Amino acid sequence: MWYLLFSILCSSAIFIVFKVFENYKINTFQAIIVNYFTAFTIGITTHKNEINYLDIPDKPWFFGALLLASLFIIVFNLMAITSQKNGVSVAAVAGKMAVIIPVVFGILLYNEEFSLTKIVGVLIGLCAVYLITLKENVKKGTLIFPLLLFFGAGIIDTLIKYIQSNYVNSNETNLFSGVLFGIAGVLGVIVYCIKPKAIKLKNIISGIALGIINYYSIYYILKALENKNMQSAIVFSINNISIVAICTLLGLFVFKEKLTPKNWLGIGIAIISILLITL
Repeated sequence: MWYLLFSILCSSAIFIVFKVFENYKINTFQAIIVNYFTAFTIGITTHKNEINYLDIPDKPWFFGALLLASLFIIVFNLMAITSQKNGVSVAAVAGKMAVIIPVVFGILLYNEEFSLTKIVGVLIGLCAVYLITLKENVKKGTLIFPLLLFFGAGIIDTLIKYIQSNYVNSNETNLFSGVLFGIAGVLGVIVYCIKPKAIKLKNIISGIALGIINYYSIYYILKALENKNMQSAIVFSINNISIVAICTLLGLFVFKEKLTPKNWLGIGIAIISILLITL
């Protein structure tokens, strides 16, 4: 249970950190690159077994990590943009309602239970994402960001579930996470070199802080899923609902975000949808 609690706190903190970046004029992309190298360092140094780096490309999960790392760069930037332009609550709902996508893929690919409850949950979940994105004084062009975040995060969740279930041993969780973040950092540097900007110390410090939070958000959810006494559906349900609730409250009281009645309806429907899909 402690692993799940720590995962919730770390995942919620990511949305908040991106909002703080905007207030302090942090270069988000530079911070994201540093964040990945920080997470890579933690993953490698906490791996208990000896690491032969030449063997890593031969690991069964390596090409999956390469694909995931590419998506990480894209989706993490979308998360930052959505938090800053649409609000923390919108970003949290868009990111956490993405649980719909792995559920649909589970039904289609793994012949998982296909019940009326899940169908209703998926349909009203899509409605929730739409309602929560309707905010006053927000340019229409920015509505694309939470939608892209929704689909991007869903694809990542689906791939993580598939790769962890089929290729990652429990004693390689740290190594897999570290390599995943390391590849994302290298890809980020390549993109940065195309159009470089001056690197500032505050961006590096911010990236290190973000990297610590980001690494443990992944690590703790993986450890929570290893608990045989808790079903994965319950883990994801508690995790996603808690993050939506925490980010909504912080958005209201800390960042003074304004929610319309439609937004509140969307948040309520999102919570019901997660319960219907995962329980």
